[in-house]
Amino acid sequence: MQYADVLGNAIAARSEAVAKGIDDFVDGLLSYETRAANILAAAEAEPENTLANVYAAMLWMFLEAPDAAERATPFLARAEMGAGHASRRALLALAFTKAWAADDIPRAESIGAQINAEFPRDLVIAKLRQYFAFNQGDHPAMLRIAEQVWGANQDVAQMHGMIAFAYEQCHLLGDAEAAARRALDLKAKEPWAQHALAHVMLTQGRIDEGARFLEAARASWTDLNSFMLTHNHWHLGLFYLSQGRFDEAVGLYDSAIWGADKSYSQDQIGAVSYLARLELAGADVGDRWGDLADHLAARAHDAVQPFLSLQYLYGLARAARPEADALLASIRQTPETAPPYARKAWSDVALPAAEGLVAYARDLFGVAVEQLGKALPRLTEIGGSHAQRDLFEQIHLDALIRAGENIAAQQALELRRRYDPNGFPLNTALADIYGKLGLPKEASRAAARAAATRAAH
Repeated sequence: MQYADVLGNAIAARSEAVAKGIDDFVDGLLSYETRAANILAAAEAEPENTLANVYAAMLWMFLEAPDAAERATPFLARAEMGAGHASRRALLALAFTKAWAADDIPRAESIGAQINAEFPRDLVIAKLRQYFAFNQGDHPAMLRIAEQVWGANQDVAQMHGMIAFAYEQCHLLGDAEAAARRALDLKAKEPWAQHALAHVMLTQGRIDEGARFLEAARASWTDLNSFMLTHNHWHLGLFYLSQGRFDEAVGLYDSAIWGADKSYSQDQIGAVSYLARLELAGADVGDRWGDLADHLAARAHDAVQPFLSLQYLYGLARAARPEADALLASIRQTPETAPPYARKAWSDVALPAAEGLVAYARDLFGVAVEQLGKALPRLTEIGGSHAQRDLFEQIHLDALIRAGENIAAQQALELRRRYDPNGFPLNTALADIYGKLGLPKEASRAAARAAATRAAH
């Protein structure tokens, strides 16, 4: 029988329940909701349904782990078995996902572009193409992909959220805010648009406004998958840190940022980067690194994505776990085994960054400055957002301070103050650096800014 998904794309299914499972995947994926996982039951119910099994394979690929392709393979095999009576869109989606599972991302993108040219309402494919571009730091590609399908999806809130984040990553902040607000006009519960707007506010130093915005948005964070739930709380925590609300920031880690799914890649890196930021800001994190490292230990040989691996590595090294050495060894070997499109990112960026992160965790601050300094100019190539990659900038800055590189530290801190003018941790650090540089007036001014921010919250 013929059905249609929420976007009007044709679905072939023998039962309404399976069609509903497919639709749940489409809308759930775009909305970051747990119901996307309903596709697994749909694929089991109709093993000959190509599209259902392709979507189930996609879900497993989001595992972002060495065994992701292995988990996806049985569903791809079943999708192949049903290919004789599958639609063209389903067959193209199958080819796309097979390329993804083979880590041939350039081929997957080529097929994805063809799908969106023929089926511009297929926002699952557009979303995945943005995901690939994001992981390679190609933010203009994220915008091109969104613009390719923009005209056909003006009524879709998630479309506006997708283009909002692409605009933000391209530093087109006015366009990003306008698109995010349009998405929220269409659907108040659109977490990716909320996330894009949080990025804009953070970048523009609208710290108090950002905290109020996300505090109000929290009521709509229902039925979200663990990544979106924890990540939007992560953004709220960044505002709290700037405001000097350390007790609330630490409490947010315990209540909302770590614990939703301790086995999932994105939840783990969110916890690593957030704990690191807490410490860099001067908050006491107690023994939380130990618990986190217990779950990171399984990543000892996980060199699937450089952006993820670097954060696993830092968490393990910070907790003084032996698995850090095993993961560092895997990262050192990966440039030789990575697919061609990813080799430069591993060899020229991820590897020196990895050496620098381990050195920093082991109090070798001069080495950390040198190695991280090699990676920072090209850090975009390993993926992640501006806000996420800022972790590595902050660690490099703290290494400068701890290595006694006060002139370089002053320069970096003042550049950061352009987008966080009254931030408590930043101005506290500036007060210390200006004192060391023999500039008491500037030290006093920085300390006064920090005190005023703390008093206001």
